[in-house]
Amino acid sequence: MSADLAVGLAAFLESGAGRAVAVSKVEYLSAGARRRNVAFEADLGGGTRRLVATIVPSAIELVPVDVEAAVRELARTHGVPVPPVVAICTDSAYVGGPFVVSERVDGETVPRRVLRLTEAAGLGERVAEQLGEAMGRLHAIDPSTAPTRLPEAAPDPGRQLAEAAEHVRALLPDRPVFALTLRWLERRCPPAPPRTALLHTDLRNGNIVVGPEGLRAVLDWEGAQRHGDPMRDVAWPALRMWRFRADDREFGGLAGRAAFVRGYQRGGGDFDEDRFRWWKVMCTLAWGIGLAGQAAAHLDGSVRDIVMAASGRRVSEIEWDLLMQIRPTGKG
Repeated sequence: MSADLAVGLAAFLESGAGRAVAVSKVEYLSAGARRRNVAFEADLGGGTRRLVATIVPSAIELVPVDVEAAVRELARTHGVPVPPVVAICTDSAYVGGPFVVSERVDGETVPRRVLRLTEAAGLGERVAEQLGEAMGRLHAIDPSTAPTRLPEAAPDPGRQLAEAAEHVRALLPDRPVFALTLRWLERRCPPAPPRTALLHTDLRNGNIVVGPEGLRAVLDWEGAQRHGDPMRDVAWPALRMWRFRADDREFGGLAGRAAFVRGYQRGGGDFDEDRFRWWKVMCTLAWGIGLAGQAAAHLDGSVRDIVMAASGRRVSEIEWDLLMQIRPTGKG
């Protein structure tokens, strides 16, 4: 398979370079449910370069690769640490799906390894602050400058809540914690945000590259959206599921809220405590709905998979998270 990939990557790069390109040291970095990240080396002129191809099967492409690449470059020009894009291929014929070629950024990406590195080097506060600054810079970008083919977010919290309530009725009708949380959200539902932003939607521990000096890059822009509520983006990395047992450190198991907010405000973001809390509860509820949906897909036979089946077990964990967050002194 790596030989076929090398041939396909070389053929594409040669079409752009106008000369033979040797591809070597092909190595799978990850193979998730939607994307494959493949490291390799190639001489595109001027010496060998260390690169990464992110391959997206056409059938499950969330955002076209050229649109995702354009968003990444827009963010990078505004100071968000993003691996530079080298080439874009929208033709699936070369490697079985469209792909983006980027400069390779070394460092840790696996969350538990990130936490081990930051704990050993005393970097948690710094990385949390850098993560906040990266998001603040992203949210300071005028979302109207993003590609028009990028999906529009639904910034109105009321609309998000109505959709969530429908899913709870369909998937979790007999779970009182979800019903209680819906009532909590309804009573506190904020109006549409005063300004919308360009969102990453999944900027958290697990989608970043960290080195001994701190944050090196933000990865996985496939879920980017425009004109969304910035506090939705801020709330996501604060969920307990991204802390990897370091539950006392709200943001990714790295550090508490103060460090992240310092960086966020320095990057140009405007932190709203009440909206943040509402979205944190909303995002936790949405994750519980997602887990229930995965379990239902296994049970009805549409996606028979042990991982999907096991997702149902985690719904009770989400109920605990929700109760901790909506209690009067909620700090979950």
